[in-house]
Amino acid sequence: MQQNRKTSEEEYKNIFEAASDGLIIHDMNKRQVVEANAAACKMHGYTRQEFIGLSSSAFMPADSYKQFLEHIQSAQNGGEFESLVIHTRKDGTPFHTEVRRSIIDFRGQQCLLSVIRDVSQRIQTEKVLGDEIEARMREQVILLAISHTLASTLELQPELILDQLREIIEYRHAGLFSFEGSQLVTLAMRGTTQVERSLPIIIRVDNPEHLVDLFNGHRPIRIADIWSDEPQAQFLRSFLNDGAAILLEGMHSWMWVPLAVKGRIIGGIGVAHEERNYFNPHQADLALSVANQAAITMINAELYGHAQAIAVLEERQRLARNLHDAINQSLFSAGLIAEVLPRLWERDQVEARRSLQDLRRLTRGAQAEMRALLAELRPTTLTDSNLGELLTLLGNAHSGRTNIPVEVTVTGEFIPPAEVQIAFYRVCQEALYNIAKHAKASRVVIDLRQSEEMLNLRIQDNGQGFEPTHQFSGHYGMSIMRERAESVKAELSVVSQPGQGTEISIHWKNPDKKESL
Repeated sequence: MQQNRKTSEEEYKNIFEAASDGLIIHDMNKRQVVEANAAACKMHGYTRQEFIGLSSSAFMPADSYKQFLEHIQSAQNGGEFESLVIHTRKDGTPFHTEVRRSIIDFRGQQCLLSVIRDVSQRIQTEKVLGDEIEARMREQVILLAISHTLASTLELQPELILDQLREIIEYRHAGLFSFEGSQLVTLAMRGTTQVERSLPIIIRVDNPEHLVDLFNGHRPIRIADIWSDEPQAQFLRSFLNDGAAILLEGMHSWMWVPLAVKGRIIGGIGVAHEERNYFNPHQADLALSVANQAAITMINAELYGHAQAIAVLEERQRLARNLHDAINQSLFSAGLIAEVLPRLWERDQVEARRSLQDLRRLTRGAQAEMRALLAELRPTTLTDSNLGELLTLLGNAHSGRTNIPVEVTVTGEFIPPAEVQIAFYRVCQEALYNIAKHAKASRVVIDLRQSEEMLNLRIQDNGQGFEPTHQFSGHYGMSIMRERAESVKAELSVVSQPGQGTEISIHWKNPDKKESL
């Protein structure tokens, strides 16, 4: 029997020693190690002779030892615990452990068994992975912000593109180049004061092969050391000559990111850093993402510029038509009247006086039309002038152009916000244009009532009217006026019936004031 017990103890001892996890048996009263296997001793950097009898607090920081004491207290009630704690080696270095603790009988007394596994490598891997995930999430947030910033910009801001790139990739020197004809022209530079003041830099690209090399299949080019004998480094030094060489001064690493949209090369971004082999493949992917957004921004800015040029041309053509159709016609008619007036005066003074009135009306109308055109040419006039005066100007111009009397009434005084004043002016302008073109009216009334609480404008004619619910193909006047009103949160109403004229009203409430009853 005794022999069997001895054999069993030997077997347990062999299992105890062979375990890959660290096994430590603690005396719960003395708080010290009474037994440990080889794995536990090696894990903590002690020999077995040093470890046995060692106080448990010797290899546990304060927080871990406090938790150890709590486990002893709870384990005596039959509990078993598993947790992540920090232990320290003999040399004082900490390491992460996964510990399971339970009560066992050892040599006739209750002791605490700790099964310990070194999980430092796992914790470190998880931390690295967590840091990498956090970094990628941060990059995605920055990329989204960059995309939003660049996409919301219609006019090209070259410096903004380089500043946004620096949010995600650190560099020392950078240049944004636009491909114009057979030249690369710097639009912006970032770096030292000397670099930023070196604009503009022009690089000729006469060799088609160089253009293919720069495009590089729409992939970034990374050069670990621009001063090495590598072919790409030699090409870069020969390519960035003259003024562009300033980008390379004091630098070693270089990255070139092409800007292209649908195979069309529109430029590129070059960044440099003083450290060798600084730019990695991941940074190249990030830079390409920013470059693709920048390329779209540059194309949008180009299209926006074309649209502005077309809008200016169309506005000039419209003013030219107005000048020809209204003023030129009025002056031509006034010239004819002035030419025949002397002879008419000798023959029929009553008729001559009527002609004089027509002459006065034509010249006043031409003068009003000219003032209206000058207001169109100088947009500040629409905000610097009184709204009542502007509407009177429109009425006089309309009367001179169409020979239809326009009565303008202005009640009250108020200076509305600039955008509201322009909207009311444009609505009145469009309404008068529609009256001249479609209404066949003989009388027009413009009534403006204004106060600090509200603006109300009414344009009424006695023309042929129309059915407001009917949609007329090619007629956009009503939709234009509604859009103008909606842009300033004003209400537009149209009242009309066939044969009973039309009344257009636009009403705006001042959000900063309560309308008086």
